[in-house]
Amino acid sequence: MPTYVYKAVNSIGEIKEGEVSAADQNIVVEKLREQGMTPIKIEALGKGKKNTASHSRGRKAFGKSKISQDEVFFITQQLATLLKAGLPLDKALATMAGVTENKHMKEVLENIKVELEGGSNLADALDAQGHVFTRFYINMVRAGEAGIDMAIVLARLSEFMDRAKKLRETVSSALIYPMILTVVAAISVIVLLTFVVPQFSQMFEDSGKALPVPTQIVVAAGDLLKNYWWVGTTVLILISMYFQRAYENSVSRLKWDRRWLKLPLLGDLIRKIEMAKFSRTLGTLLENGVPLLSALSILKEIIGNQALALEINKVAESVSQGENLTKPLLASGEFPRLALQMVSVGEETGQLEVMLIQVADVYDREVKTTVERMLAMLEPAIILGLGVVIAGIIMSILVAIVSVNDLVV
Repeated sequence: MPTYVYKAVNSIGEIKEGEVSAADQNIVVEKLREQGMTPIKIEALGKGKKNTASHSRGRKAFGKSKISQDEVFFITQQLATLLKAGLPLDKALATMAGVTENKHMKEVLENIKVELEGGSNLADALDAQGHVFTRFYINMVRAGEAGIDMAIVLARLSEFMDRAKKLRETVSSALIYPMILTVVAAISVIVLLTFVVPQFSQMFEDSGKALPVPTQIVVAAGDLLKNYWWVGTTVLILISMYFQRAYENSVSRLKWDRRWLKLPLLGDLIRKIEMAKFSRTLGTLLENGVPLLSALSILKEIIGNQALALEINKVAESVSQGENLTKPLLASGEFPRLALQMVSVGEETGQLEVMLIQVADVYDREVKTTVERMLAMLEPAIILGLGVVIAGIIMSILVAIVSVNDLVV
C-alpha cells in the first residue's frame, strides 16, 4: 500500500504535516477530514522530486505569462458547461485545449491533463501550474473533490469570477471619463503656457511697460514649464518609484493602506469594495464545504487593503478560540455595521453562507452607487477647475494687451 505525505489545516488553523498509508489519495482526503483537517497538499512518498520539478516548471513557464484572469474565467465557465453535459474531465480539458487561442493556456490545460493521467488530483494539477490559478481557486477545487460534483464547483467558481470581474469593471469604467477630463485639462494648460503665452511675451517686452502682476505670473509659469519640464517629470517618476517600493514593503504598505481608509470618500469606497469581496469570497468558500478557519486563512491573501487583511487575521484568531464571526468583526470597527448585522443574522439562523452572498450583492450595488456619487461631484469639479485656470490665463493676457494699448494711445 503506498504512503502519502500530506500538509493540512486543522480546526484551529494550524498547519499539520505527516504521512499516511492508503490505497489512493481520495482515501487520504477522507482520513484527514475524519480527523477534522482540511488537506492542502497530498503527494505519494518518493514522488516528491518529480512533483517539485513539475511545480517548478509550471512556475517558470507560467508565473509571468500572459494568462489573464479573464482567460481563466472563460476556461472555467466552459469546463463547467462540458462537465455538466456529461463529458469526463480529461476529455473536457482536451476539448478546451483544442479550442483556446492562447498558446500559454493551451499548454496549461495539456499539463493539467498529463498530471491527472499520472495520478494527481485536480487541485494538485492546478497548483503545479505556478501562479495561473489563485490559492482561492485551488482550495475551492480541493474542497469540491471531497464530495461535490466538479461541475457544480466550477460553476460556482465561474459565477464568483464573473461577479468579481463586474465589480472591477464598475470601478475602472467609472474612472475613465474623469481620467480623460484630467488629461485634457493638463494638455490644455500646457499648450496655453508653452505655446500661446510665449507668442505674446515678446510683444509685452517690446512695449517697455511693466506688465501687470497676473501676466508676470502666467509668463513665469510658462517659462518654468518650458525650460524645466524635466523637473516635473523627474518628480513624478520619483513619486511613482516611492510608492512602488512602499508597496513592496509590508510595513510601509500597511501604513499607507491605513491612511487610505481615513480619507473621507475614498476610505468609505475602499471599505465597501473590500466588504463585497470579503462576503462573496467567504460565502463561496463556505458554500463549497471549506471550513471557516481555512476560509479565513485564504481570505487574508485575497483582501487588497492590508489594514483590513490584518483585522481578518485577528478575526481568525478569535474564531479559533471559540468566538463567532460577527463579534470580532464588529470589534475591529473597520467593516460596515449594516453588513455585519446581516452576517450576524446568518450566523443565528445557520444560513451564514447564504447571507454572505446576499451581503456581497448589496455591497456590489453600494459600490456602484458610491462611485456614481463621487463622479457626480468629481466631474463638475474638474471642469470648473479647468475653466478657472484657462480663464485666468486668458484674462492675464487680455489685461496685458489692454495695458499695452493704453500705452500706445
